[in-house]
Amino acid sequence: MSAVMITKKVTRKWEKLPGKNTFCCDGRVMMARQKGVFYLTVFLIMGTCSLFFAFECPYLAVHLSPAIPVFAGLLFLFVMAMLLRTSFSDPGVLPRALAEEATFIEMEIEAANGNVPTGQRPPPRIRNVQINSQIVKLKYCYTCKIFRPPRASHCSICDNCVDRFDHHCPWVGNCVGKRNYRYFYMFTLSLSLLTIYIFTFDIVHVVLRSVDSGFVSTIRDTPGTYPFSREVLVCFFTLWSVVGLTGFHTYLISLNQTTNEDIKGSWSGKNRVQNPYSHRNILKNCCEVLCGPVYPSVLNRRELMKEESAGPTVQATPQSTATNGGSPDPPTTKTTAPLIPNEHTPEDAKPSIAAPPEKSSSPREETPPTPQDPPPPSPAEDSVQAKEKAH
Repeated sequence: MSAVMITKKVTRKWEKLPGKNTFCCDGRVMMARQKGVFYLTVFLIMGTCSLFFAFECPYLAVHLSPAIPVFAGLLFLFVMAMLLRTSFSDPGVLPRALAEEATFIEMEIEAANGNVPTGQRPPPRIRNVQINSQIVKLKYCYTCKIFRPPRASHCSICDNCVDRFDHHCPWVGNCVGKRNYRYFYMFTLSLSLLTIYIFTFDIVHVVLRSVDSGFVSTIRDTPGTYPFSREVLVCFFTLWSVVGLTGFHTYLISLNQTTNEDIKGSWSGKNRVQNPYSHRNILKNCCEVLCGPVYPSVLNRRELMKEESAGPTVQATPQSTATNGGSPDPPTTKTTAPLIPNEHTPEDAKPSIAAPPEKSSSPREETPPTPQDPPPPSPAEDSVQAKEKAH
């Protein structure tokens, strides 16, 4: 006997997303395709901290305080957690319009703009909305076939529209947007503190050793001199860039503004347009950006899509043997339920429907009705007939 089993392939939504992103862990991890600079970031952070823990912390823990390596370890873990949270999360990607939605939007645009003469450039596809008594234009994305929400923009590297788009950061290997901006800022802030911390105690280590034997002999006799010099150089050059980046984003947060808006000058004084998203209060702006609610992802990238049939597989079932003599049981015929055809049923597997019998063209022969005997007369009728005969 053999049993036919139909195997079905489970497909999730992230496998069909059209953007230029890579996914891991069954869609839980989302990153850009260009991850080389992200690996360099991880290498520099882990390499510098490893040298600090290996060559500086043993001396500092003995001569100053054992809390120095403990605090450095906690700060290092926080930096890595914020980096991974920024890199592996959905920055706020907006789903593209379906075919029916895109057709409907095109019809609305054509109805609003009317017929455009041949050779004339069509008018820009924009919509105006009012936010805090300020008119904001919503631009149409020709790639995603949607009108982008306020502060959203299309990332050319990831090929996605991102809500509250700030910028695409190659150092974290992801876009920075509405859903991961706070983690990006905490990453830059904690990395600045870690860089200052390591660089400061590197100098303290050299100063403590040079008190007794001098600076030159200390540099020459310090274990791991070459790793130490590399560590100091990395911290020195990283310090200015990371601290400067943190200060710039602190300024943007105080104004409730994004990097994209600052580069384009959307709310600059030249246009005489005020930022409708600012509360005119630094504390309120910081609370909204850093302490506001974390919005859920609108992609639903782990949602199950329509199951696809992977084709039938035949599985052989062992035949049972009789108890007497071990001879196999004779094959038995098993009735199966009738096939109910649908749109996926092949034509040769559909049951044929018998045509109704044709009516004969000859007229139907009708048999004449058989004569029926008259009913017997009643007693009253018999008496009347007898009187008539007597007269």
